[in-house]
Amino acid sequence: MWSLETFGRIRLSRHFFMRDFMYSEISGYHGIPNVPENPDLVIENGRAFCTALMDPLEETFGRVAVRSGYRSATLNRYGNDNRLNCARNDHPLECHIWDRGTGADAIAGASVVIPWFADQYDQGRDWRDLAWWVHDHLPYSEMWFFPKLAAFNLVWRPNPQRTISSYMAPRGMLLRAGETPEEPLAARRKRYADFPPLGGIDLPMRPVAAP
Repeated sequence: MWSLETFGRIRLSRHFFMRDFMYSEISGYHGIPNVPENPDLVIENGRAFCTALMDPLEETFGRVAVRSGYRSATLNRYGNDNRLNCARNDHPLECHIWDRGTGADAIAGASVVIPWFADQYDQGRDWRDLAWWVHDHLPYSEMWFFPKLAAFNLVWRPNPQRTISSYMAPRGMLLRAGETPEEPLAARRKRYADFPPLGGIDLPMRPVAAP
């Protein structure tokens, strides 16, 4: 218990700790511990994910809510076996098992909601406005959008695939790996012209360490 508690306190980036990604309804309800097989690899890939993607989102839109973050291989396998919306562990797109690959096969991801955008989505705003903003500003690998709250799976890989998919209209693949978006950059920028500037939140300055 102590080692797992210590693991949860590890800081991944400026704004996120490992504990932010550890909660799982499957784990809590079904009693399957969410314990990593390779904690060092989880931290390594989690730090890359948070630094490249989660921190810039937080510094642009304010709080980012994590719906589903890290899952151990055991927990994810249980979720898949029991049809609890978990892909199989060896599925190429399974992003929640942060310790399943190293080097070029490294991966980390989470299902997230941006409340700032979710409020607008509930009023009828097109989810593609957010998808194109992320595409044009961040080094993501994959995104999948879901109907509730405009939640989306956001994935980091060392070699990004740059794909966008959706389970809501227009359903399917918006952008495939290696493709150029059908919408030109100027049209995409019009979609999110009212978005806050990247990293524009005025955060307190970090204290400078004494020499």
